This record gives sequence, structure tokens and C-alpha cells, in this order.
Amino acid sequence: MARDASDTREKLIRAGERLFASRGVDGALTRDIVAEAGQSNGSAVHYHFGSRRGLLEAILVKHVRRMEPARAEHQRLLERDGLHGELTAVVRGILDPTADALHSGDGRDFLRITAQLAGYAGIRAITPPQPLTGTVLQHQLELAVRCCAERLSERLARERVATIAGMLASTLADRARQLDEGGTLLLAHEAFVDNLTRMVVGALSAPAPQGGA
Repeated sequence: MARDASDTREKLIRAGERLFASRGVDGALTRDIVAEAGQSNGSAVHYHFGSRRGLLEAILVKHVRRMEPARAEHQRLLERDGLHGELTAVVRGILDPTADALHSGDGRDFLRITAQLAGYAGIRAITPPQPLTGTVLQHQLELAVRCCAERLSERLARERVATIAGMLASTLADRARQLDEGGTLLLAHEAFVDNLTRMVVGALSAPAPQGGA
């Protein structure tokens, strides 16, 4: 891809991140994204991404790929230490790289976008969308399901992990919004992540409902 085309693509992605985060995935207008990116060609999004959905998927792919090295290293350490079946360690592998997105502007935009995409991880259906297919994140989510399925039915394990994924997305998006808007933070980053980890592990470890599932 030519440098000019690559630069335009990057500008459109960054503009999409900002406007999808601030105005909503359904509220941000394509023409405003084009203007935000400083482009005069009104069809720039279609030209570079095929569609508005293509732009959204490019944003997701960018951030999923950015986190993959940290996730892969965590998985390597889990396997080395024999902790791939230990729920707290598995949750930290999912949560830590995601929470690190809070440290950058485009990362915070990404977190605010993902919170709008309920059910996007495909955990219940066992059919992850293209941005997650074959990624370490997909493996981590399935590992969390397997950890839960040691005590629960697989159906209930998948329901719990899917529900928790949505709760995490919402919580991280709220934290991102507070950081962007200068809101009051009750906990420093490490304490926030540690507390969130403990809450997630507690929820995933809760007894099965009466009557089973």
C-alpha cells in the first residue's frame, strides 16, 4: 500500500475511534468521520474499508492485534508454571492487556467502542467474529470456559463467561470515560485491576443455580 494511502487509512481509523467512542457506533456519521480525518473525498471510508462496518472491524483488528504479544507472553508463562487451569491466572491474562488500553487515548476509545458491541465475542455461540478468530484472546476466553466447566455444565460456563465479558467491557469503558473527562477515580490503576480480577473470579466461581443448567 502506498504511503499516502496508508496515512489516509490511519487517519480514518483514528477519526473513527474518536467518533464511534464519543457519539456511538450507530450515532457517528460517516461524513463526520471523513471530515474528522481531514479528508475531502466523501467516499474515503468506502474506498479504504469497503463500508462503515469495515472501518469498525479495522479498528477492532488494530487493537486486538496490539494486545496479542502481551497475551501470548502471559500464555507462555501459564504453561511454564502449570497455571493454565487456575482461574485467577486465566482472568489476569484476559484482563491485564485489556486494561492497559486505558493508558492511551486510542485505547480508551477502543474500550468505549467495545462496550457498545454486546455479545461480540461470540462466546455463547462458540463462533467468534473475524477479529477474534485464531487469536490468543479467543484461546483465553475458551480457557476461562473450560476452567468454569470443571464445576459447572458447559452451557452455564459459557453463559457466565459471556456475561462477565460484557460486564468487563462496560466497567472498562466507564473507567475510560472517567479518565477522558477528568472524573474522580476511586482506585489507582493496579488496585482497580486487582479488585476487578477478584470480582470476576468470584462471579465465575459462584455455585450453580438450584436445578442446574
